[in-house]
Amino acid sequence: MQRVDVLIEALPYIKRFSGKTFVIKYGGSIMNNEAAKKAFIEDVVLLKLVGINIVIVHGGGPDISSMLKKLDIGTQFINGLRVTDEATMEVVEMVLSGKINKDLVGEFCKHGMHCMGISGRDSNLIIAKKMYTFINEEKIDIGYVGEVEKINIHVINDMISKGYVPVVSPVGADDAGNIYNINADYVAGAIASELKAEKFILLSDIEGLYRDLEDKSSFISEVTSLEIQQYIHEGIISGGMIPKMECCIDAIKNGVQDVHVISGKNEHSLLLEIFTDSGSGTMIRGVL
Repeated sequence: MQRVDVLIEALPYIKRFSGKTFVIKYGGSIMNNEAAKKAFIEDVVLLKLVGINIVIVHGGGPDISSMLKKLDIGTQFINGLRVTDEATMEVVEMVLSGKINKDLVGEFCKHGMHCMGISGRDSNLIIAKKMYTFINEEKIDIGYVGEVEKINIHVINDMISKGYVPVVSPVGADDAGNIYNINADYVAGAIASELKAEKFILLSDIEGLYRDLEDKSSFISEVTSLEIQQYIHEGIISGGMIPKMECCIDAIKNGVQDVHVISGKNEHSLLLEIFTDSGSGTMIRGVL
């Protein structure tokens, strides 16, 4: 009866979201956790089977670091950003667009899904521009690190219309052909914005938002984008969470209905967040 109750609870959500588009950013240490990865694959397969259009953007920072170490190439971070010279960029593209992307596509194909891996360089999907960081107002060149300038969304729309699940590697290029490593959160947010997606889902190691990280009872299950801005101003949201939340706010401003921040460490958290009343993470809504 518990299983029946779960199915009945999910039914109105299945009806509501069938035919809608979700953009999922898949990253964090869960990418190398076999149980969590298996659960994620199964969740996406089910979402697709009930008629939801899925676009996946993946990260891969830990795998990049591991490969750089094997090749004896040093790694330096400034303000949380990997300094990326030419040698590092070659490894970044090899790991993201080669290994991780194709491994992920292969897992979906095992389940009979029509899935296609694509780099941001393919068909000029992601037009990028060079990104700089700042220390005490000093402009710092961190190499081939980029930000999204334009998404050629017709490429994604064409794949969706033909029934494919696009799996996107967050590598882009500028008009001169320079290749850039781009933060996967921002790529996913930009694609979700261009698609006017029903949901933009950040699936990583982060369970969601807390008013107080030391107090588990202060978990925030639902919040508006306006409240997020207030939490940043008050210092409740700080550090590396600020750019992630700014990415979520931008997506909502650009037409995404809801943003969800959930942890992939809890198996099937994706289905629980989408198809149950209580959810499993934090849902960020636009101001109604």
